Amino acid sequence: MRFLLQARGRAAMFLNEKPPSTLHCCWREIVMMTRRQFNATACAALLVPSVVTTVGARVGAWPTRAVRIIVPFAAGGPTDVIGRIVGEQLSKNWGQQVVIENRPGGGTNIANEMVVHSEPDGHTILMGGQSQATTRALYRSLNYDPIGDFAPVAFICGYSFFMFVPNSLPVKSVREFVSYAKANPGKLTLASPGTGSSPHLCGELFKHMAGIEMVHVPYRGAAPAMNDLIPGRVHLLFSGGATLDNARSGQVRALGYTGAKRAAIAPEVPTIAEDGVAGFNVISWYGFFVPAKTPREIIMKMNADTIAALGNP
Repeated sequence: MRFLLQARGRAAMFLNEKPPSTLHCCWREIVMMTRRQFNATACAALLVPSVVTTVGARVGAWPTRAVRIIVPFAAGGPTDVIGRIVGEQLSKNWGQQVVIENRPGGGTNIANEMVVHSEPDGHTILMGGQSQATTRALYRSLNYDPIGDFAPVAFICGYSFFMFVPNSLPVKSVREFVSYAKANPGKLTLASPGTGSSPHLCGELFKHMAGIEMVHVPYRGAAPAMNDLIPGRVHLLFSGGATLDNARSGQVRALGYTGAKRAAIAPEVPTIAEDGVAGFNVISWYGFFVPAKTPREIIMKMNADTIAALGNP
């Protein structure tokens, strides 16, 4: 929870650098969203009249059963960990079980579609993020609208990534990594929790700004990606603070941090900007989303309860 509280005041802007023309399709629809803008969007969504005529009675009893939080990545990664922390507190507040359901794969589309097609009654929540903005640009054919089919509920947190490499790689700094990658063009691999995920786009931006070539290897979450990074099957992974223990235990090395300033939880790790890639600064974010037709009164209660949960240490 401390990690979440530190993150609450962070801006939820994802990227602040213009991408290369070859990657334009990946970036052109990324939403530059601050927490204030997210809340404004949520408030605007709440102004849309509900088609449900018995909302008052429904909200009075909500939730009436277990609530599912759908996480688009495998268990054990940062998204999963954050969802479980918040879900545990919400379970206490609601007096109902909150179940974390991991639905990885498809670049978050599997999880997104599952929530879109669920009953809009507040019992199914998506742990979403920047993919709500990027999915349209990454996939030509979708069975849903990644923006229009969802209603934003609450901003959960904004945070930057750590840059992890295996111990077997002969580098101990960002500068050394860039030099090594330039000496071995196309031979190193960039692991990510999935195509189009924040760490993937972060890695693509890093490649562009550092002037290096790497092969992208998508996984079904940060945990399986880390499992292959440890023995050196892949060579680079950007991941959140929830996976920092892998570096502290000596399993991998944390070379850098994608934020503008060093992280309070690991001040010994330099920023990527100060260690060789000037101007590099990436922040990701998470939030709760529900089907667009969910009654606004339920969304309002869910929003208030989530904010209360985030403020509970």
